[in-house]
Amino acid sequence: MAMLYTKVKLYLEANSKTWNDEQNNILLENTGSGDYIKTWNVSGLNKPTNEQLASYETAGNTAETNARIDKTRRSQYGSWESQLEMLYKDQKNGTSTFKDHCDKVRSDNPKE
Repeated sequence: MAMLYTKVKLYLEANSKTWNDEQNNILLENTGSGDYIKTWNVSGLNKPTNEQLASYETAGNTAETNARIDKTRRSQYGSWESQLEMLYKDQKNGTSTFKDHCDKVRSDNPKE
């Protein structure tokens, strides 16, 4: 089940807003019985209904899964220094080590 934060973020983006711009105007809370929107002060955009938020469930699940995959990929790509070293050696030796490494990371961690 997608997190409320993710569904709100997608709702904002679908309405030409961003979480980064609006995060101080929204307060999400959980008092033990589930997440909910406690405060909504987004100029020009009504607070989403439960039905509107529910419509972002599938997209939210995909976004969260892809975010986890991106995090895994970043760790497996290695540091930017090691990536530059691979690129340098590939240029010098006419090899494809860097491309092969990136292709393996991507194939081992496919996105939805």
